[in-house]
Parts: sequence; structure tokens; C-alpha cells
Amino acid sequence: MQARAEARYLRTSPQKARLVIDLIRGQTAGEAIHIFRATNKRIAPSIDKVLRAALATADNRNNDVHLTPLIV
Repeated sequence: MQARAEARYLRTSPQKARLVIDLIRGQTAGEAIHIFRATNKRIAPSIDKVLRAALATADNRNNDVHLTPLIV
């Protein structure tokens, strides 16, 4: 299943955001969140927030999605 979330009006360049997003492409959600914690970029918390919003959207739309609790 796919879910979509977007962040608007972030004050950073798309190139800088793409550097962090390319780190998590193809990873599972849990692995991506762990990568965000270790990434030393200013945009990483914003992208983490968008990822968590997409996970919440997927969980709300479909009852077949079983998300394990993510450790914060």
C-alpha cells in the first residue's frame, strides 16, 4: 500500500532535501526513521515528520496495515 504526504513551504533547497530523501529510498519505514536519527542535516526532522504523517494516513485509510509501534 502507498500513502502520500507532502510538506509545503520548507525553507530549504530541493537539492538539500533530496540528499536526505535519497538515503531512505527503498528502505522500510522503521529503517528510515533510524536513518533520520543518525543524519546530521537540518532538513532531516522535517522529512521525518512527513514520513510519520504518511504512515498515519496509511494506517487510517486501511485497516489491513499493521504498523509496529515505532520507538521514539
